[in-house]
Amino acid sequence: MKTLTQATATMLTVFCLATPVHAQNSDSVIPDVVYGHKAGMALTMDIFMPPGEPNGVGILNMVSGGWVSRWTDPETARPRYEALLDRGFTVIAVRHGSSPRFNVPEAYADVRRAVRFVRLHAPHFGIDPDRLGVYGGSAGGHLSLMLGLASDGGDPDATDEVLRMSSRVAAVVAYYPPVDLRSWAGPNEGFPAKLPEDGLFFAQGVMVPGAADRFVALEFEDDLGASVSPILYVSSDDPPTLLVHGDADALVDLNNSELMHSALLSTGIETSLVVIAGAGHGFRSEADRTQAMDALVGWFEEHLVGR
Repeated sequence: MKTLTQATATMLTVFCLATPVHAQNSDSVIPDVVYGHKAGMALTMDIFMPPGEPNGVGILNMVSGGWVSRWTDPETARPRYEALLDRGFTVIAVRHGSSPRFNVPEAYADVRRAVRFVRLHAPHFGIDPDRLGVYGGSAGGHLSLMLGLASDGGDPDATDEVLRMSSRVAAVVAYYPPVDLRSWAGPNEGFPAKLPEDGLFFAQGVMVPGAADRFVALEFEDDLGASVSPILYVSSDDPPTLLVHGDADALVDLNNSELMHSALLSTGIETSLVVIAGAGHGFRSEADRTQAMDALVGWFEEHLVGR
């Protein structure tokens, strides 16, 4: 028998998915929408509605730093998305199963399901399922590239209706992403690069003490490294992809974005690389963050608005 609290939560979830977006407060957030379950736990996302007229585009943000996906109160998180919201985008903040319990391949499986879920329910969120963009920084940038380059059309024979949906996205923006994990899998003391001396990892605009001490998410079988290395999935049908990286990044070297940019160019994919002079990992200065966000918004407007 359900408790009152459980029943209320179920009713709220059904309401959020059944009520057209125009019937809700235009400045609202739909928090903790469940897009799946694993290990007895819910996988959740927050849906941020633009304050003005929606442009019909959905932008999925991969909430991930070191493949750790932290929950933040939606009202606290909302300012991170204002530049997109103010231009009419609907933003979906996606959380995945996190390190140390879950590794990179498992995190990728989660966010791929998230895209399928958003596509299935796109009409309820007031967005076009064929105009989905994805972005993130560092681990979130890696997952964004995986979604852009290694997507599929879904399994038409799946009993789960979510799995019948495509995981494809129409545009990608990746900040300072690692692109080849083949040599990184296994016990490690962090990425191959030297870690910040202050022992802090800057993820999703939040400074996280100790998060860079050890990236347990990379401790998986060596032969799985290729399966989560976006550089290996570049093909001629990939979506437009923007890379933004600082030339002073001591954690994920600029060479990662340069290699990805070259690979995309070689296959004729529309791509651009923005290098921010003097910027380290995480874009800690306001000027760096503003430059990166301006490039991101411009990319999504160019490739998703008005299509």
